[in-house]
Amino acid sequence: MRAVLEAEIVTLDPYFTTAYITRTFGFMVYDTLFAPDAKGQFKPQMVDTWSVSDDRLTWRFTLRDGLRFHDGTPVRAADCVASLKRWAARSALGGRLMDVAAALDAVDDRTFVLTLREPYGLVLDTLGTTSSPTPFIMPARLAATPPTTQLTEVMGSGPFVYDRTVHITGDHMLLRKNPNYRPRSEPADFLAGGKVVKVDALDIRVIPDGATAVGALGAGEIDLMQYAPFDLIEQIERNKNLAVMNFTGPHRFTGHYRINTAAKPFDDPAIRRVLLRLVDQREVLDGFGLDPRFSQTCDAFFICGSPYETHVGAELLHDPSVAAARAALKATAYKGEPVIVMAANDLEAARVSSTILADRLKQAGFTIDLQVMDWAALLARRTKKTGWGVFGIHALGLDLSSPLTNSAINFTCKDAASSGFMCDTRMVRLFDRFAREPDPDKRRDIAGEIQSIVYGEGLVVPFGQFAQPAAYRTSLTGLIPSAIPLFWNVEKP
Repeated sequence: MRAVLEAEIVTLDPYFTTAYITRTFGFMVYDTLFAPDAKGQFKPQMVDTWSVSDDRLTWRFTLRDGLRFHDGTPVRAADCVASLKRWAARSALGGRLMDVAAALDAVDDRTFVLTLREPYGLVLDTLGTTSSPTPFIMPARLAATPPTTQLTEVMGSGPFVYDRTVHITGDHMLLRKNPNYRPRSEPADFLAGGKVVKVDALDIRVIPDGATAVGALGAGEIDLMQYAPFDLIEQIERNKNLAVMNFTGPHRFTGHYRINTAAKPFDDPAIRRVLLRLVDQREVLDGFGLDPRFSQTCDAFFICGSPYETHVGAELLHDPSVAAARAALKATAYKGEPVIVMAANDLEAARVSSTILADRLKQAGFTIDLQVMDWAALLARRTKKTGWGVFGIHALGLDLSSPLTNSAINFTCKDAASSGFMCDTRMVRLFDRFAREPDPDKRRDIAGEIQSIVYGEGLVVPFGQFAQPAAYRTSLTGLIPSAIPLFWNVEKP
């Protein structure tokens, strides 16, 4: 099977970057202890059985029999322990679990025990998270590598085997079917269930230009492209041999505007809240030129369609208008300070959303300086407390649906640059409560409290959810609907 993904796979160390493309590679080559099904429920994957003590402090996990790495060596509990420790050093979510852990030890070759100092409500959610970096399991000898040193060897136990000998940078990568992989007996269900590979190999081609990739898809030179260009979807659907795959809920992207709370004028929460009255989500989504069936407005900060969907505190997002925003701005202390709006010219959704916002801000009475740059330059600029005011960006709902993995807000106050230098100690306490709460309904209530602060302080403004559909040849069967492209269960005639 031949596929074109969102970008070339460059970083092969699954812990070393949060890039989605490396996560996709990871799910093909590595395996995880737990995994979510299509309903978001965490099911055992490499784990066979698990138990927790009555006081919820001792968690015991036993691996499935017959798990082997690609070099034939058995997967041991010690490999899992070492992998989790290396991963936790790179993952905020993993680090939070390790902060409450008293010990994490292998008991024998198939069993390891996590001992906590206090009850923690998200043990399985953490071990099965899709958030990047993801807790993939690797041999202990590789996991012993310092987390600041990038691995050069790829050795997983997943359904595909990476073949370095036929990896040509800038051209293609080959992942062969792992003949020794033992899938679970349950049917495939998103990332849970049996990962049964039905093709001999996955040939991942590098075709950076979307129109060229669509041409290759139509000619049968490739079988699937992860992201169909918005402006070519109609053309794809006119071809009886091609189809597009829509996504819903957490498999859609959620867009939002990140605001620099350290610099004027947005150091004033009253001025930030003006944006909540100003942003018309449907206007922004329609600006992408995307058919409405691929997008939706949503006022839930932890996204619509997730377990933590809540509409608490979102009243200012309703009925947006320039007139209402203009009146609200006049009631603030705004003195005409220029607002630098950054627009990434190499990310279509980011560019369009920022450009639309700049126009709306100007209409509402702000002094606007729209600066267009590439995404790398934008990322470098946003680390500074001056020189920018706001920009549009989007991320996958799978990563934004939980307070502990939502990159738009900062729950530790240790990396304030990533969220506009915002640090609210009320939210830090709420994040701790969220992580320790075992009851999902009570966690949703806590998410509502967090959302009330986010909107009350005008920290982030969402501009809606949208799908970047996959395109594929209709001869393929068994494709799993997933924004993370998955290639088990797929059959090609």
